[in-house]
Amino acid sequence: MPTTVTSSPVQSSALPAKTSDDGSFIIGDDDGLAISVWKEPDLSRTIQVRSDGKISLPLIGEVQATGRTPLQLEQDISTKLQNYIAKPEVTVMVTQINSKKFNILGQVARPGSYSLSVAPTVMDAIAAAGGLRDFAKQKNIYILRQKAGGNESRITFNYKEFIKGKDLNQNIKLEPHDTVVVP
Repeated sequence: MPTTVTSSPVQSSALPAKTSDDGSFIIGDDDGLAISVWKEPDLSRTIQVRSDGKISLPLIGEVQATGRTPLQLEQDISTKLQNYIAKPEVTVMVTQINSKKFNILGQVARPGSYSLSVAPTVMDAIAAAGGLRDFAKQKNIYILRQKAGGNESRITFNYKEFIKGKDLNQNIKLEPHDTVVVP
Protein backbone atom coordinates (compact mmCIF):
# COMPACT_ATOMS: atom_id res chain seq x y z
CA MET A 1 0.00 0.00 0.00
CA PRO A 2 2.78 2.56 0.68
CA THR A 3 4.06 1.83 -2.83
CA THR A 4 0.78 3.02 -4.38
CA VAL A 5 0.71 6.10 -2.17
CA THR A 6 4.22 7.14 -3.23
CA SER A 7 3.71 6.35 -6.91
CA SER A 8 0.50 8.37 -7.26
CA PRO A 9 1.99 11.75 -6.27
CA VAL A 10 4.99 11.14 -8.51
CA GLN A 11 2.75 10.51 -11.52
CA SER A 12 0.54 13.52 -10.91
CA SER A 13 3.48 15.86 -10.39
CA ALA A 14 5.16 14.58 -13.56
CA LEU A 15 2.17 15.52 -15.74
CA PRO A 16 2.39 19.30 -15.37
CA ALA A 17 6.09 19.22 -16.26
CA LYS A 18 5.28 17.65 -19.64
CA THR A 19 2.44 20.01 -20.45
CA SER A 20 3.96 23.24 -19.16
CA ASP A 21 4.83 25.79 -21.82
CA ASP A 22 8.54 26.51 -21.96
CA GLY A 23 7.97 29.03 -24.75
CA SER A 24 9.58 26.90 -27.43
CA PHE A 25 6.53 25.01 -28.76
CA ILE A 26 5.46 26.30 -32.15
CA ILE A 27 1.77 25.91 -33.03
CA GLY A 28 1.12 24.03 -36.27
CA ASP A 29 -1.79 23.20 -38.60
CA ASP A 30 -4.47 20.94 -37.06
CA ASP A 31 -3.28 21.55 -33.47
CA GLY A 32 -6.09 21.90 -30.92
CA LEU A 33 -6.15 25.10 -28.84
CA ALA A 34 -8.12 26.16 -25.77
CA ILE A 35 -8.49 29.94 -25.82
CA SER A 36 -9.78 31.52 -22.65
CA VAL A 37 -10.67 35.19 -22.23
CA TRP A 38 -11.14 35.99 -18.54
CA LYS A 39 -14.69 37.03 -17.64
CA GLU A 40 -15.75 36.64 -21.30
CA PRO A 41 -17.28 33.15 -21.70
CA ASP A 42 -18.69 34.02 -25.14
CA LEU A 43 -15.16 34.61 -26.45
CA SER A 44 -13.57 31.54 -24.82
CA ARG A 45 -13.53 28.37 -26.88
CA THR A 46 -11.73 25.21 -27.93
CA ILE A 47 -10.69 25.46 -31.54
CA GLN A 48 -8.58 23.63 -34.11
CA VAL A 49 -6.02 25.44 -36.25
CA ARG A 50 -7.14 25.31 -39.89
CA SER A 51 -4.95 24.01 -42.70
CA ASP A 52 -4.25 27.62 -43.75
CA GLY A 53 -2.70 28.19 -40.30
CA LYS A 54 -5.41 30.50 -38.99
CA ILE A 55 -8.15 30.44 -36.38
CA SER A 56 -11.38 32.44 -36.36
CA LEU A 57 -12.60 34.18 -33.23
CA PRO A 58 -15.64 36.34 -32.47
CA LEU A 59 -15.13 40.12 -32.74
CA ILE A 60 -11.60 39.92 -34.16
CA GLY A 61 -12.02 37.45 -37.03
CA GLU A 62 -9.06 35.52 -38.38
CA VAL A 63 -5.76 35.30 -36.52
CA GLN A 64 -2.55 33.60 -37.71
CA ALA A 65 -1.72 30.75 -35.30
CA THR A 66 0.72 28.50 -37.17
CA GLY A 67 4.34 29.45 -36.63
CA ARG A 68 3.66 31.23 -33.34
CA THR A 69 4.13 30.17 -29.73
CA PRO A 70 1.07 30.10 -27.43
CA LEU A 71 2.41 33.22 -25.66
CA GLN A 72 2.75 35.11 -28.96
CA LEU A 73 -0.79 34.09 -29.93
CA GLU A 74 -2.08 35.27 -26.53
CA GLN A 75 -0.49 38.67 -27.15
CA ASP A 76 -1.92 38.90 -30.68
CA ILE A 77 -5.44 38.10 -29.50
CA SER A 78 -5.16 40.48 -26.52
CA THR A 79 -4.02 43.33 -28.77
CA LYS A 80 -6.90 42.80 -31.21
CA LEU A 81 -9.46 42.50 -28.38
CA GLN A 82 -8.41 45.84 -26.85
CA ASN A 83 -10.68 47.57 -29.38
CA TYR A 84 -13.66 45.82 -27.73
CA ILE A 85 -12.63 44.94 -24.15
CA ALA A 86 -10.64 46.97 -21.63
CA LYS A 87 -7.52 45.02 -20.55
CA PRO A 88 -8.38 41.57 -21.94
CA GLU A 89 -6.75 38.62 -20.13
CA VAL A 90 -6.16 35.87 -22.73
CA THR A 91 -4.78 32.38 -22.15
CA VAL A 92 -3.89 29.98 -24.98
CA MET A 93 -3.24 26.32 -24.19
CA VAL A 94 -2.36 23.62 -26.70
CA THR A 95 -4.80 20.77 -26.04
CA GLN A 96 -3.85 18.50 -28.95
CA ILE A 97 -0.64 18.28 -30.91
CA ASN A 98 -1.66 17.10 -34.38
CA SER A 99 0.90 18.98 -36.45
CA LYS A 100 3.93 16.97 -35.38
CA LYS A 101 3.68 13.88 -37.58
CA PHE A 102 5.84 11.20 -39.15
CA ASN A 103 5.20 8.79 -42.02
CA ILE A 104 5.68 5.04 -42.12
CA LEU A 105 5.75 3.22 -45.45
CA GLY A 106 6.29 -0.26 -46.81
CA GLN A 107 5.75 -3.66 -45.25
CA VAL A 108 3.64 -2.69 -42.24
CA ALA A 109 -0.02 -3.49 -41.63
CA ARG A 110 -1.23 0.15 -41.81
CA PRO A 111 1.19 2.50 -43.60
CA GLY A 112 0.39 6.18 -43.27
CA SER A 113 0.92 9.39 -41.34
CA TYR A 114 0.85 9.28 -37.53
CA SER A 115 1.18 11.78 -34.69
CA LEU A 116 4.48 11.84 -32.81
CA SER A 117 2.50 12.00 -29.57
CA VAL A 118 1.23 8.47 -30.34
CA ALA A 119 4.58 7.02 -31.42
CA PRO A 120 7.72 8.87 -30.30
CA THR A 121 10.27 6.14 -31.26
CA VAL A 122 10.90 3.79 -34.20
CA MET A 123 9.47 0.77 -32.33
CA ASP A 124 6.43 2.82 -31.31
CA ALA A 125 5.96 3.76 -34.98
CA ILE A 126 6.05 0.12 -36.08
CA ALA A 127 3.56 -0.80 -33.36
CA ALA A 128 1.23 2.10 -34.24
CA ALA A 129 1.26 0.96 -37.87
CA GLY A 130 0.08 -2.50 -36.83
CA GLY A 131 3.45 -4.26 -36.87
CA LEU A 132 5.58 -5.72 -39.61
CA ARG A 133 4.16 -7.84 -42.43
CA ASP A 134 5.44 -11.37 -43.03
CA PHE A 135 7.90 -10.47 -45.78
CA ALA A 136 9.31 -7.27 -44.24
CA LYS A 137 13.10 -7.02 -44.41
CA GLN A 138 13.59 -6.66 -40.67
CA LYS A 139 17.34 -5.94 -40.91
CA ASN A 140 16.96 -3.17 -43.52
CA ILE A 141 14.48 -0.71 -41.96
CA TYR A 142 15.57 2.92 -42.21
CA ILE A 143 14.45 6.42 -41.29
CA LEU A 144 14.68 9.32 -43.75
CA ARG A 145 15.21 12.62 -41.97
CA GLN A 146 15.20 16.09 -43.53
CA LYS A 147 18.26 18.17 -42.63
CA ALA A 148 18.24 21.95 -42.30
CA GLY A 149 19.94 22.48 -45.68
CA GLY A 150 17.29 20.49 -47.52
CA ASN A 151 19.39 17.33 -47.66
CA GLU A 152 18.14 14.00 -46.38
CA SER A 153 19.91 11.67 -43.97
CA ARG A 154 19.30 7.93 -43.75
CA ILE A 155 19.33 6.28 -40.31
CA THR A 156 19.34 2.48 -40.23
CA PHE A 157 17.30 0.34 -37.85
CA ASN A 158 17.83 -3.41 -37.50
CA TYR A 159 14.62 -4.80 -35.98
CA LYS A 160 16.03 -8.33 -35.49
CA GLU A 161 19.01 -7.03 -33.50
CA PHE A 162 16.82 -4.70 -31.45
CA ILE A 163 14.35 -7.38 -30.32
CA LYS A 164 17.31 -9.56 -29.28
CA GLY A 165 18.37 -6.74 -26.96
CA LYS A 166 21.39 -5.72 -29.04
CA ASP A 167 22.11 -2.11 -30.03
CA LEU A 168 19.14 -0.62 -28.16
CA ASN A 169 20.32 2.92 -29.03
CA GLN A 170 19.06 2.49 -32.59
CA ASN A 171 15.45 2.91 -31.34
CA ILE A 172 15.78 6.67 -31.85
CA LYS A 173 13.25 9.33 -31.05
CA LEU A 174 11.44 10.36 -34.23
CA GLU A 175 11.23 13.99 -35.32
CA PRO A 176 8.49 15.78 -37.25
CA HIS A 177 8.44 14.84 -40.95
CA ASP A 178 10.60 11.71 -40.50
CA THR A 179 9.72 8.82 -42.79
CA VAL A 180 10.16 5.26 -41.54
CA VAL A 181 10.66 2.88 -44.47
CA VAL A 182 10.10 -0.85 -44.01
CA PRO A 183 11.25 -2.60 -47.22
